[in-house]
Amino acid sequence: MSETVPGVYGGEILHVDLSSDRTWIDPLEPEDARRFLGGNGLAAKLIHEHVPTDADAFDPENTAVFAVGPMNLTPFQSTSRGVVGFISPMTNGFFDSTFGGTFPRAQKSTGFDAIAIHGTAPELSYLAIDEHGAEIVEAPDLAGLETYETCSEIRDLEGNGFDTHVIAAGPAGENQVRYACLLHESEIREGVAGRGGSGAVLGSKNLKAVAIREGEFEPEIADSDGLQSLAIDRMKPLMEETEMLQEYGTSGLVNPVNEMGKLGRRNNQFEHTEPERADEVSGETLNAEYVTEDTTCANCAVQCGKHVSVESLGITDAKIPEFESLFATTTMVEAYDIKRVIQANDLCDRLGMDTISWGVTVAFARECYDRGLLPEDSSDHLEFGDTDGLVELARETSSREGIGDLLADGSFRMAGGLSEEAERHLHGSKGLEFAAHSPRGLKGMSVGYATSTRGGSHHDTRPTRQYGGEHAETTEGTAEFAARSQHYTALGDSLTQCRFVSEGGWGKRINDRYRDAINYATGWELTTDEVEAIGERIYNLERLINVERGIASKETDTLSHRVMTEPIPEGPSEGMYCPPAELDAMLTEYYAFRQWDDEGKPTDAVLERLDIAELAG
Repeated sequence: MSETVPGVYGGEILHVDLSSDRTWIDPLEPEDARRFLGGNGLAAKLIHEHVPTDADAFDPENTAVFAVGPMNLTPFQSTSRGVVGFISPMTNGFFDSTFGGTFPRAQKSTGFDAIAIHGTAPELSYLAIDEHGAEIVEAPDLAGLETYETCSEIRDLEGNGFDTHVIAAGPAGENQVRYACLLHESEIREGVAGRGGSGAVLGSKNLKAVAIREGEFEPEIADSDGLQSLAIDRMKPLMEETEMLQEYGTSGLVNPVNEMGKLGRRNNQFEHTEPERADEVSGETLNAEYVTEDTTCANCAVQCGKHVSVESLGITDAKIPEFESLFATTTMVEAYDIKRVIQANDLCDRLGMDTISWGVTVAFARECYDRGLLPEDSSDHLEFGDTDGLVELARETSSREGIGDLLADGSFRMAGGLSEEAERHLHGSKGLEFAAHSPRGLKGMSVGYATSTRGGSHHDTRPTRQYGGEHAETTEGTAEFAARSQHYTALGDSLTQCRFVSEGGWGKRINDRYRDAINYATGWELTTDEVEAIGERIYNLERLINVERGIASKETDTLSHRVMTEPIPEGPSEGMYCPPAELDAMLTEYYAFRQWDDEGKPTDAVLERLDIAELAG
């Protein structure tokens, strides 16, 4: 093995201790580059190394890691993606949230492959980073500012305009709304680290934002011609496969998924909406009436981002609600006034809240209210169909006022304070609300969500091949499908590459193209099996972190009550669900494929084979 990291790496890890106002730089070890690549893998390695297993997400001992991968700033398409890794306030386990824009590219240019933030600042501050290191800047005047305002204010303070790249928490993060997110504003597109509570973690650290000034580092590609040729070869299939995203963004999925009968409605009591109603909140309607421009992350030709305006509500330049957000804030809560939905989603972006967890939590609260499990005076906005009330609920949640104080903790903690009956109406796993991909109607998502290290996230096991008919809706082979999908996503988030571009242009499974791209970039001579082993290694490390924290076992590898006991009542997927015996059989097959023990713990033999045995506690 080489004694130095390949030239595509900056080769440095920047550490910042907010409590002691101390910074230091560690080298990226060559063996860690090869074992974990970067991004998600490197974040998991640093979280495992620095966060005690008994540390709470809001403890100073929690660490927030911003990491990039070996392919940033290379011709490999759409790699202005970054990862923030942390122990999640939602799941109490390892979580990584990816985001785009220009911030990851700027981080790469500093030469810091990872930035690990420890401790808690004594006063509200932001972190100013350049290629020489970091400065902790006290900034009490930023208190209460929304995300876009914060990004703009820090750019003014730093005096470099959009050459300073900022990712910020909003008021929700300061108030430790458990699913508070981070938003990055750039000249070309917003980037949102949406799920898991990264904004709440920064809020608990008294850290309002991270700002990066571009540096001079440029990757040295081992075989530049080879990588360039491979990237050019993938452009035609990439553009052909992403036509829907180019036209509508992810909002174009509303009608197709509804037509399959797999779009959750009324807190997932149903999974089909009248076509006319679904079309009111669809990509087609948004594109025809509200979209004003296409936007894109750096180094990406797809342009799946869109801006929208609603002049009657004074909204002139908002980020379009993504498909996941439309699911959570329209059909799940029975709200079909798209203007108000745009307003609510824009407000969530400005306040810094994950629209998926927030919307599904509101849907859960509305069902509880509907069934008499909440007091009648809980809120004026808990009736299904109340679209106007979404805006007020967003404000109440961000400030933790009234019912918002319960909503701010997410549906699982809210249910724990209500009743056992309330818990039957949850829609999620491991403390995180499900995304918009049916765990009843997609068998791969059934076992995928159950075994996800992130809980109800669709970025572990992917639904794409299932929607495309490449994986049949049967339990046969589904456990292996879910596991290999998890290897694929762990690899992609460690390179790091946008999921849409990887699936559309490079392949929905780990293949020779990924192998060749990595080898061209690094000079390594990996086989395709060794590349898949990297994804497997990273996923096993994530699982190991959660096992050691006591939150990953066969008991926790489960699904919510409705998914396992209530078949879809109507529509094209009528009758589908995942009964306990079916899930148990898939888990047995899944553990066997992974060579984990009967309780879902990675065995010593697996950890040895994957070269991470020394990390087992």
